[in-house]
Amino acid sequence: MMSKAEKTIPFYKMSGSGNDFIIIDNRQPKFDEADLSRLIVGACRRKMSAGADGLILVEDAQGVDFKWRFYNSDGSRADMCGNGARCASRFAFLEGIANETLCFETDAGIISATVNGKKVNIKMTDPKDLGEEASLDVNGTTIAYRSINTGVPHAIIEAEDLEGVDVVAVGRAVRNHPAFAPNGTNANFIHIEDDGTLGIRTYERGVEDETLACGTGNVAAALISSLRHGLPSPVKLLTRSGEYLSIYFDRRGDVFSDVYLEGDARVIYTGELSPEAWQ
Repeated sequence: MMSKAEKTIPFYKMSGSGNDFIIIDNRQPKFDEADLSRLIVGACRRKMSAGADGLILVEDAQGVDFKWRFYNSDGSRADMCGNGARCASRFAFLEGIANETLCFETDAGIISATVNGKKVNIKMTDPKDLGEEASLDVNGTTIAYRSINTGVPHAIIEAEDLEGVDVVAVGRAVRNHPAFAPNGTNANFIHIEDDGTLGIRTYERGVEDETLACGTGNVAAALISSLRHGLPSPVKLLTRSGEYLSIYFDRRGDVFSDVYLEGDARVIYTGELSPEAWQ
């Protein structure tokens, strides 16, 4: 008889605008908790396993449709992930865990969502920790930024040439800068196009690389751009994957409320992880 650690684990592989996740229905525990860290890091490996930017456990909760535990690919736990939240919401609907309109518990607070086909709109928690305009010395270059927490912390940096930014090198330096110690930050580079669309590239903490999209980063970029340049709601952003995300919000001075993130949540495939996927 196989132990839990030797059994296969059913999962969905989903993508939110290029940000990809392994999602597991863990309402009935599928593995021993002692194996969790090894499972996350192993299963999220590119080419050696299913590969993903993060892993989501959907679990039972009181007063909401479900709760999640969200983990980055390096095994670290994150309070919130906008693209992951859209994927988890659609997963819950497809699996009969929730209806099209639902709410669930994250470490950042309660998230509500509406599923409409493969498009999902989620209401974010209110942003916090809005910083003043500031600058960093990064490898001898002064970089202006503004910070905000949209579930997790972000630094927003404007770039004249978005394609020319070395997102990995500069993003890593910003992510680990002493100004954001001890936990670091996500680094987002943006450029406003002539039509008001924001181009965005993100170095994501926990993945430790550039990702094709970052939901909370897109929200952060939209809100900071509204403050800096008066962009009205909704703000449309072009992610690295080529998919667009839309951010809706109410703004009173520098206070934001009723913040929504809308975009796709695609099912890529379903399957079962064998123990060899994370060993």
